[in-house]
Amino acid sequence: MASLWSSLERDVFNPQKKRLLETIRVWKTGKKKKMSILCVVVDTFRPMQLFLVKVKVDRGEQYKIAYRWPLAELKLVDGKTLNQASLDFDLQFDKVYKWTASSFDEKKTFIRCLWKLNHRFLARSITFVNVPSCAVEGRQRSQEDRKDTAETESQEELSAYQEMTAKEAADVLKLMEEYEPLVNNSVAFAEQLSNDLHVLDEANLRAIISSEKQVTQLMSCIDEALAEVARVEETLQIYDELLGSVKQQMDHIHRENSLLHRIVSNKTKLMDEILFLTTHLNLSQEHCDALSRADLSSPSRVKACIAAVEALSGCMNIQIEPGYRKLQAVAEQLIMFETLKQNFENSFISHITSIFELQGNAQVPALGQPIDKLSAPSHGLHHEELAPYTPLMAWLRNANSVLFCDLPKVYAQNLSRLYDREIKAFFEQAKTFLLGRRKGSLQESLEKPMVMGSRQQSRWSLPGIREGQEDMLEKGNVIKMLEQVLRELQPLCTAEQKFIEKFFQLSQEAADLQVLEASATKGGESTASPEDPPCTKPRSQLEEPTTRLLSEIFSCLEPELRGFLDVCNKVHSFGCLQVLVTLNDSIFAMWGSSSALPSSFLNTVLGNVLLLAKSSFNKCIGTLCKEIEEAKMPSKMKGGILPSVSRFEEFVNFSEEVFRTARRRGELDKAHLRLAGSVFSSINSLASANLKVNTDMVMMENFHHIYCFLCQKKIHCLEGKKREAKQRYSEHMEKYVIKYLGQPLEKLNHFFEGVKARVAQGVKEEEVSFQLAYSKQELRKVIEKYPGKEVKRALETLYRKIHKYLSPEENLLPVVWHAMEQEFIRQYQEFEDLIQRCYAGSGIAMDFTMEDLLSYFNSITLSNM
Repeated sequence: MASLWSSLERDVFNPQKKRLLETIRVWKTGKKKKMSILCVVVDTFRPMQLFLVKVKVDRGEQYKIAYRWPLAELKLVDGKTLNQASLDFDLQFDKVYKWTASSFDEKKTFIRCLWKLNHRFLARSITFVNVPSCAVEGRQRSQEDRKDTAETESQEELSAYQEMTAKEAADVLKLMEEYEPLVNNSVAFAEQLSNDLHVLDEANLRAIISSEKQVTQLMSCIDEALAEVARVEETLQIYDELLGSVKQQMDHIHRENSLLHRIVSNKTKLMDEILFLTTHLNLSQEHCDALSRADLSSPSRVKACIAAVEALSGCMNIQIEPGYRKLQAVAEQLIMFETLKQNFENSFISHITSIFELQGNAQVPALGQPIDKLSAPSHGLHHEELAPYTPLMAWLRNANSVLFCDLPKVYAQNLSRLYDREIKAFFEQAKTFLLGRRKGSLQESLEKPMVMGSRQQSRWSLPGIREGQEDMLEKGNVIKMLEQVLRELQPLCTAEQKFIEKFFQLSQEAADLQVLEASATKGGESTASPEDPPCTKPRSQLEEPTTRLLSEIFSCLEPELRGFLDVCNKVHSFGCLQVLVTLNDSIFAMWGSSSALPSSFLNTVLGNVLLLAKSSFNKCIGTLCKEIEEAKMPSKMKGGILPSVSRFEEFVNFSEEVFRTARRRGELDKAHLRLAGSVFSSINSLASANLKVNTDMVMMENFHHIYCFLCQKKIHCLEGKKREAKQRYSEHMEKYVIKYLGQPLEKLNHFFEGVKARVAQGVKEEEVSFQLAYSKQELRKVIEKYPGKEVKRALETLYRKIHKYLSPEENLLPVVWHAMEQEFIRQYQEFEDLIQRCYAGSGIAMDFTMEDLLSYFNSITLSNM
């Protein structure tokens, strides 16, 4: 019970500033399953009021007040034969509540508490039935008397066994010393003590009898005191009755005062709410007239409408209680606000839509008029015309987002027509400036390079180096014209993007989208190429409201730009290089510019056309590689530099000049490697060609030419090809030298080759001379065929032949002649060594010496300088 009592006080009544007086666990008679707790509580502040509270316990062991009755409203308490130990009792308020207590003791304690409160606070206004007063008072006193008697007996029992004090112990010892002789005889000692006690009792009785008069006097005093106490009790009873009525009057006054305070408080709150409603739900007549007229014909009237819609938004956005909306005045005011809002919305949408249509139907200057400078159209005046309506657009977005969402679409549909005409005219002018002709001859300008000259000329010669085309190049400079076009497009797109973001309130949505895409961007940075510009990501990643709207407004920008790039590509065969470089540099410059927007629509468009330019460039390189690899050499070709090598050299010179200031050259490096591989394949294909000249000589010259060219250009990505060209050049020069050296001493060379073959087969060197085909006589016959004069004449013939077939541009004759000299000397020394080893002691020797060979070569070299 203590735990229940403390829990109820802590969780239920202390927070409500009430004090718990009594509790009883009950249930409705006949419904034992639903247990409740009846609590008697009193306020802890004046005026104190008594309540009977019904508390329920929910499933979470939480106490919850179910009902509360003022105890002053209790009329009857029916104990239901309390003396017969019944657990049922009734409490009558407006109706009778039948309860069953959980125990008889709790029932008695609860009814006793009600009885006390009735006599003390309620002026006995409660009628008690089947609750005898003896049960409420007498039994309580008898129970208390029994309790006191039990406590007295228990104290006497405890006192019988109390420990002696020090004085008592000393007296006992003194007594034992006086009767020390008798101590040893306990019977005699006990008799002596009994006699002494009898004497003392007799003396006490005599003293009492002698004081009888005093006792009688004391009793009379006690009777007088009791009579006085009875008189005091009667007086106190009178005073208590008087004070009871005063207390009831004071309680009534307290209740009246509390009601007055509550009325004043309610009036104050009501006045505050009325002032709040009348202040915040009041729209001036001036604002109402401005909204009703919806006159947007002048700037001053536009400002008046802006102020009116702001005031209207303030009135409509006030948070009021739902019950206030049922008030007729408030409902009428809100209906008026909604009517004004809807009427102004319709008028404003109609007005702004008409402005969009007028701007979309604006005229574009005719193309036939002479223009000295290429310039993109400007929409600054259009934007200035719409700028005053920006606050009204913001209001419409907050007031009616459904109607607002249609306005950007209407704007895009109308302005796209104007931009289509202007952008098409702008690119027609750009094509005219690029090709140096008027519109009527543009198609002819594009078709003429395709049919002019022979196929061989268009394939193997660079445009722009022929005579009479300097003026064409000056007017058709692809890089300058494309850069100018992009410079003109950037402010056009940027201004339009800034305007629609501000006018249609799109900046916040774009910022939210960028935050959502931040993780995806971080994840994609590791896989992206470090040279790729950040704006070349797919359009799907930039699908935001601003981009979608700009895509509709500039629907023809990307197709027109693609068409212009096609024209640039057709100006000459390598125009795709200039387009690629210009687009790359422009994108990097635009991305690094402080005036460019982070998610500029133009960046997206340029990213898309950059992918197209890369594709065109790769396609051009693929076509060039295919032409180089499939090129057939003319059968009457006498050597020299191959056309494919010249083509490669011209492409590298042209591309390096174009990419000289480029910020990235990854695509060019890949193209160089592809072209170099194709050129090497083209040169290697000469081995299977039926040429009238030596194939090794032609391959040697071309690889040497490539090696010298790459050394001059110092291109990092072609360092491997340069080393390969040098290696291939050395290999083919060695083959060429070895093949031609066999001609001056052909028979002698064949003879000693056979000797080396016999030695390799296991024949001893000293036994080779006994072979019939390689005897000493055969050796002398071969040596006699090559006297010194014959050798010199054969070398002179070889020199003239090499001089005839080697191309003078490469200047390889001294190099090849020196290599032949070294190889000839090596063969001579090898022949002499074989004679010494295989024909020792035969006295056979060559008809010329080493000194003779050196003099032959020197004389031939000096005579042809």
